[in-house]
Amino acid sequence: MKRKEKAMGLDMYAMISDEGFEREVDFKPDQNVGELHYWRKHPNLHGWMRTLYFEKGGEQPDFNCTPVALSEADLGRLEADIKAGNLPPTSGFFFGVSEGTESEDDLAFIAKAREAIADGDTVFYYAWW
Repeated sequence: MKRKEKAMGLDMYAMISDEGFEREVDFKPDQNVGELHYWRKHPNLHGWMRTLYFEKGGEQPDFNCTPVALSEADLGRLEADIKAGNLPPTSGFFFGVSEGTESEDDLAFIAKAREAIADGDTVFYYAWW
């Protein structure tokens, strides 16, 4: 699926693969991946994912164009933080602003990600800015 050219900004993806990876971060997925979910300029979610990335041993200081795998436990933490309004305020060049209306879409992503994991797939987050 090809996306239209957009203005610069934070493009965020949840990707799915039937491939397992040796590490939970900084891996190189093969070409056999699909898009599970997409967000545009939702920096607070990106900030949450950035924290997770470093907790899992991520080494890229910018956390740009590098993946982080999401487990069922990660999704549980994310769901709790979304429902409690605890996504960290995050800003960055071209990131935009999380409006506070994204929760329903974020929870829909979690439901899709849980289903994919239950089916044996790997779900990972990837952002490009």
